[in-house]
Amino acid sequence: MTLTADLIWHIIPSVKGKLIQHLKIREDNGNIVEIKMWDVKPSLDKLHGYKYSLVYIAKGKRVIGYDNAEGQGDHKHYRDKIEPYTFKDLNTLAEDFYEDMERFKEGKL
Repeated sequence: MTLTADLIWHIIPSVKGKLIQHLKIREDNGNIVEIKMWDVKPSLDKLHGYKYSLVYIAKGKRVIGYDNAEGQGDHKHYRDKIEPYTFKDLNTLAEDFYEDMERFKEGKL
């Protein structure tokens, strides 16, 4: 199987930690919201002790994503752009993600 850039982003290696939340929702229009959060041992790139991946997929493409993939630290994706993300706590993370998702749906992002 050949992986394309569209598929690679959502392949998450085995995580050593406790799964806190995994939620996957398919909206009526076919768009997908998927949230995964783990409690992990703090490390240099996860000082807060959480691993997470929050993604909004519209028309088969990731349009918004928040994650802290290995060695990359906390960051967010807006289509093809990547920006640093300042992690505060899991509730703020989810709120920021949902706010961006709503901004996208309103055509403001």
